Amino acid sequence: MAGALSHIRVLDLSRVLAGPWAGQIMADLGAEVIKVERPGAGDDTRAWGPPYLKGADGRDTSEAAYFLSANRNKHSVTIDFTRPEGQQLVRELAQKSDIVIENFKVGGLASYGLDYPSLKAINPRLIYCSITGFGQFGPYAKRAGYDFMIQGLGGLMSITGRTDQEEGSGPVKVGVALTDILTGLYSSVAILAALASREITGQGQHIDMALLDVQVACLANQAMNYLTTGVPPKRLGNAHPNIVPYQDFPTADGDFILTVGNDNQFRKFCEVAGHREWADDSRFSTNKARVANRAELIPLIRQATVFKTTAEWVSALEEVGVPCGPINDLAAVFADPQVKARGLRVELAHPLAGIVPQVASPLRLSETPVEYRMPPPLLGEHTEQVLARLLGLTTERIAELHKEEVI
Repeated sequence: MAGALSHIRVLDLSRVLAGPWAGQIMADLGAEVIKVERPGAGDDTRAWGPPYLKGADGRDTSEAAYFLSANRNKHSVTIDFTRPEGQQLVRELAQKSDIVIENFKVGGLASYGLDYPSLKAINPRLIYCSITGFGQFGPYAKRAGYDFMIQGLGGLMSITGRTDQEEGSGPVKVGVALTDILTGLYSSVAILAALASREITGQGQHIDMALLDVQVACLANQAMNYLTTGVPPKRLGNAHPNIVPYQDFPTADGDFILTVGNDNQFRKFCEVAGHREWADDSRFSTNKARVANRAELIPLIRQATVFKTTAEWVSALEEVGVPCGPINDLAAVFADPQVKARGLRVELAHPLAGIVPQVASPLRLSETPVEYRMPPPLLGEHTEQVLARLLGLTTERIAELHKEEVI
């Protein structure tokens, strides 16, 4: 069966991560996604290497791993829309599309006639998703925004890292561009909502997505901890601000994570650890008490956990229903039997390397499953095909545009 969005066409004018991530979600769900890139250069992340995808001979290809992470199932079309001929091509593609995704600075596409009002005039059903650092209005609207700076400005780094009392303390960013990823996810939700609305009204709309808005929204319980108390949360390392014990602990051969979610689980943990008295101790018998007496309890647990290996702790605690797990590097992640069973690594045929590995989509739809139709495209791989198929350009006209360096 065709993908859930197989009737939808997306014109993806975005680059780097947040916009392409949203576009890849649409593409995985079956949408036709046309990625418009700069001739000769393309998406910035094509050059963000090493590492690069390796060919059959073991040598690097031109394809950066970063680009490969967010662009499968897309058609790459190169168009120079700083030129009038290129602008006209993009307008014609937008006229035949359902969705436009772009992440230029506020007002950056207006001079090319590719902003929302301009494209709405020729396609009132168009859903136009703008992704910026700070949104379309406000004192920072004209600023460029990047994931790392937004993690700092938006508060995430203030609650990430070791406590001020520990060696190596200080704010730390998350190890992946999480704000970009989350913005891509929220953008996808907004686009799907706009599609649902269009089914009723027949009209498209403009979506204003800001990395800062998403970052603040995703502070979740930590934001509410502040809003309900007026006290900014502090960095707790791997500990949880509201649940104890809920962090990493040392073992005989490394570390493991213990995530006790309620008092019954804590009692079971105490029994496995050989310290039933902790569960009956008024300082530790309830989560509220454990949070208040965190400084007394955590050292006791750390002294106990070092006498078993990580595997022994995981096995013993899983048997009694106490959530826990190892701390895996990515080699261990992709070797994990559950990860393998869920098929989270997939491989697609690739014109330069033979195959390209990909991380599978986590979306599991019973009737319209995700499809892996195409690998991340080579730069401009589908230019001639798309312009001929959608815009009816002749071979001669396409050759002229190539000669003029418009495409």
